[in-house]
Amino acid sequence: MARRVGNRVSAETGEQAGAEETTTLKRALTTPLLYFFILGDVLGAGVYVLVGQVAADAGGAVWVPLVVALLLALLTAASYAELATKYPRAGGASHYVTRAFGPFAGFIAGFCMLAAGIVSVAALARGFGGDYLSAFVTLPVGLVAVLFLALLALVNARGIKESTRANVVATVVEVGGLAVIVVLGAWLLLRGDGDVGRLTELGTPEKGAAAAVLSGSVLAYYSFVGFETSVNVAEETRDPRRSYPRALFGALATAGAVYVLVGLAASAAVPTARLAESSGPLLEVVEAAGGVPTRLFSAVALVAVANGALLTGIMSSRLAYGMAKDGLLPATLTKVLPGRRTPWAAIALTTLLAMLLALTGSVATLASTLVLLLLVVFLMVNTAVLVLRREHGEADHFRAPTALPVLGIASCVVLSTQIEAQVWLRGLTVVAVGTVLAVLVVVRRTRRADGDVRNPAEDVRNPG
Repeated sequence: MARRVGNRVSAETGEQAGAEETTTLKRALTTPLLYFFILGDVLGAGVYVLVGQVAADAGGAVWVPLVVALLLALLTAASYAELATKYPRAGGASHYVTRAFGPFAGFIAGFCMLAAGIVSVAALARGFGGDYLSAFVTLPVGLVAVLFLALLALVNARGIKESTRANVVATVVEVGGLAVIVVLGAWLLLRGDGDVGRLTELGTPEKGAAAAVLSGSVLAYYSFVGFETSVNVAEETRDPRRSYPRALFGALATAGAVYVLVGLAASAAVPTARLAESSGPLLEVVEAAGGVPTRLFSAVALVAVANGALLTGIMSSRLAYGMAKDGLLPATLTKVLPGRRTPWAAIALTTLLAMLLALTGSVATLASTLVLLLLVVFLMVNTAVLVLRREHGEADHFRAPTALPVLGIASCVVLSTQIEAQVWLRGLTVVAVGTVLAVLVVVRRTRRADGDVRNPAEDVRNPG
């Protein structure tokens, strides 16, 4: 009898271990890997076009909106640091908002993040097959996008450690390319070809200094988003309570320093009007300095695009996995590869949707809604961190001063006032779709819960 009981216990333990193997993620991220994950996502492809757009809005002093945007991003980052260490789950914003406000709001938050992530990956895939690649070879953009996304999905499914190691290499390449820009800008100034006076020119003929800083900060703010994707890998981090705050704030500080230095170098090296008109402002610095092949920066840009797409793809798949674990998406999406413990079903679904967007070309019309969608999510997260203060969560988690999430809420409202009406229309359309789906999810969960309540009574009345 003892042996039979022992065998049964062993069998049950084995079944539990097997179930965990198929539905849980592998903890493989260390603090350095997480740091490079966040840095690589923030220092994405946007930096290669950012400076020109900010210059068009704010004038030669592009460093001012960059500093303002960094400070605003740190407000919401503090809320993410608290929630990620308090609830180290793959669902990220969706999980936090669900805990604070219920599945309806949680689904909307998750849907907005998923929409932003998938559209971003699709846009980057099309960008990879565009002008930068044409410097080496000319191929149909749609074909390149599909093959590119399929390759990224394989890397993603290979494992979080392998994906983040590839990110480390790509991030080093990105930072190296940006460091070259800073050096070239300094060289131009030393030989007398630059103009440091442009660094204090704030405002445009159409806008005063204050309006220029605010509108420029909206563009610059987009360059710092990416940190929010990292909360979706908290479940795969070995010690999130210790690692996450260090990696998050360290990466944002590094990115901010790099962005400001690049902004200073580009603005001093190239006239503001020329910088504003260029779709490749950093190439303008290379051409002005001379001596460096422009193809080199096309290659660096391709690495940046690929890295940004990989990291955003990781975020999207983990978010879908986390929402499925919370019952907001089909349970099939919680399936993971044996051994690798990566969410293959979620990776397949998000990759397929990104492929469809990349092929239809609708990415161009949706890309400008990304900031608005993220502001909606950030508003909900900053509010959730205050509501969830009544829960204990993980012991010794990071706690942000109360003023920071309050200021984070205010920053989301202020930045949203600078978004154009057409973008609002597109963004609200996405939110409306998410709202309809959220209603369906809540109704389904309610019916399922009612069924679970009724079944025990029915079993008592009908024991046979």
